[in-house]
Amino acid sequence: MAALALAACDGASSTLDPAGVEADTIARLFWIMAAGAALVWATVLGIALYAGLLRPRPHDPRTTRWLIVGGGVIAPTLVLGALLLYGLVLMPQLRKPAAHDGLRIAVSGEQWWWRVRYLPGAEAAGDGIALANEIRLPVGERVEFILTSPDVIHSFWIPSLGGKVDMIPGRTNTLLLQPTQTGVFRGACAEYCGTSHAFMQLVVVVMEREALDQWLRRQAAPAQPPLTAVARAGRQAFIGNGCGACHTIRGTPAAGVVGPDLTHVGGRASLAAGTLPNDPAAFRRWIGHTHAVKPEALMPAFGMLPEAQIRAIAIYLDGLQ
Repeated sequence: MAALALAACDGASSTLDPAGVEADTIARLFWIMAAGAALVWATVLGIALYAGLLRPRPHDPRTTRWLIVGGGVIAPTLVLGALLLYGLVLMPQLRKPAAHDGLRIAVSGEQWWWRVRYLPGAEAAGDGIALANEIRLPVGERVEFILTSPDVIHSFWIPSLGGKVDMIPGRTNTLLLQPTQTGVFRGACAEYCGTSHAFMQLVVVVMEREALDQWLRRQAAPAQPPLTAVARAGRQAFIGNGCGACHTIRGTPAAGVVGPDLTHVGGRASLAAGTLPNDPAAFRRWIGHTHAVKPEALMPAFGMLPEAQIRAIAIYLDGLQ
C-alpha cells in the first residue's frame, strides 16, 4: 500500500518532486514531519505492545505511570515541539524580503481562469504584457508574484515550485519562487471557488533567461494580420459579433478587458485554463458549447452562429501565435 501511494510522488505537479528552492524546503519539512510522526506513532504503539502482548499481566503502578506520562505526554510534546520550532525557523526563508529587483508577475485568480501580467521592471523584457493561464519563468532566478482576486477566494499553487498562497478579494498577497530546473509544470487553484473550480489549471514553463527574453518580446508584439481568406473572415466575424467587447487582440479594434487577452492565444499550451487542447477543433467546441466544457463560465456560448463563422473564428484564433 505504501508503494502504491509513493508511486504518485513525482511528476509535473508533485510537492515531493521539487523543482524550486521553496518547494525543496517544503518537501524537506514534510519528510522531517513524517519522521517525527512515525517516531510518536512507534513510541505509542511500542508501549501498547509491551503492555498488551509482551507483559499481559498486571503492571507495577509506578512503572505504568511513567510509561503513560513519558510515552503519551512527554515524548509527543518534545517531538511535536521540535517540529513546530523547525517549521517556524523555515518560515522567514519563504517570505518576501525587504526589496526585490527581479521579475515581477501579477496574477489574478478569476472564475475560472488566471489573468497574468508581467509588470514593468528592469529584468522584464516586454514590460506590461498580458496573457492568461500560462506563466514562463527564468531558471535560477527569484520571481515575485503579486496575487489578487476580483471575485471569490482562490489559492495560487504550483506544487513543484513552492507553497500555496490564498488570493483574497480586497487584499494583495505576495509569493517568491525560484525555479531550479527547466521544464513544464502544472499549477492549480487550491481553494474551492465555484462550479468549475476543477477546470482552473495553470501551465508554468521554466526556461533559460535568453529564451524567456525572446518569448517576452514576442508576447509584447501586436497580433500578426491573418494570412488566409478564412482567417481574415474569422477576424471579421470575431469583431462583428462583439467578441472584442470582452477580449483584447492588440493590433485590432478588439480592446475588451473582461476576459483573457487573446493576442497570442494560438501559441499557448491549452485553452480554457487547461480544459482543452489548443487546436482549431477545441476552439470550435469552446466557442459553440462553452458551458458544456466549463459549467457556469462567464463567457456566453456562440452556438447560434453559422458553423462556417465558428470555424473561421477558430482558425483565426489558432493562427494568433
